Amino acid sequence: MDILEFRQYCLNMPAVTETMPFGPGTLVMKVAGKMFALTGLDEADFRINLKCDPQRAVELRDRYPEIIPGWHMSKKHWNTVHVENGALPDTLVRELIDHSYDLVVADMTKKLRAEYGL
Repeated sequence: MDILEFRQYCLNMPAVTETMPFGPGTLVMKVAGKMFALTGLDEADFRINLKCDPQRAVELRDRYPEIIPGWHMSKKHWNTVHVENGALPDTLVRELIDHSYDLVVADMTKKLRAEYGL
């Protein structure tokens, strides 16, 4: 997966928008206004910060050297996934994006989910 595939994959999910609240160098993907994925645009290596269940985050970090605690994020709830070298299968990267999206949606109020049809 490259950054263009990442962007398109996220934008195809319900109620997702892309923003740059931290400046032009960081692309942030939000579902109903809540952040679930972000990536640097000025970085040589393609990596994505994704929300993750804390227990699963530790398991993923133990299993895959390409997955580390979230860079500039809560280390408990976020992972940084290094995608650039192709060592992780695209199916796993997509599944981790979906997991992050689902966690954020699950934390929303019923009213907000209904407002966005989630």
